[in-house]
Amino acid sequence: MNKKAIDELSNKIIGIAIEIHKTLGPGFVEKIYEKALIYEFQKRKLEFTNQKVIRVRYKEIELGDQRIDFLIKSEIILELKAVSKIDELHIAQMLSYLKATNKKLGLILNFAKPTLEIKRVIN
Repeated sequence: MNKKAIDELSNKIIGIAIEIHKTLGPGFVEKIYEKALIYEFQKRKLEFTNQKVIRVRYKEIELGDQRIDFLIKSEIILELKAVSKIDELHIAQMLSYLKATNKKLGLILNFAKPTLEIKRVIN
């Protein structure tokens, strides 16, 4: 997928998340927003994998598994948060996911604030 297509896809994801946030508002746990996203992605026939297991490797050995909230069209990693703010730990976690999967773009969406907090993370 080229850069323009990835940008268009990320804008579509953000638009869906904003719609959900406007409807539900802040205050719910991440699982509630996750279910709303699943509903909207399915309704729009947007290809996604939910709770995708990724394998973490170190040199020639496998260290274990991690779970990411969503992988959209095999291109964009989407992580949901319901926290006071997106901090360095969340960004480091996303960078690790991007490196482990060899993906270029991750989105962290924080639903806990009055306005949806969005952080783009590029590998």
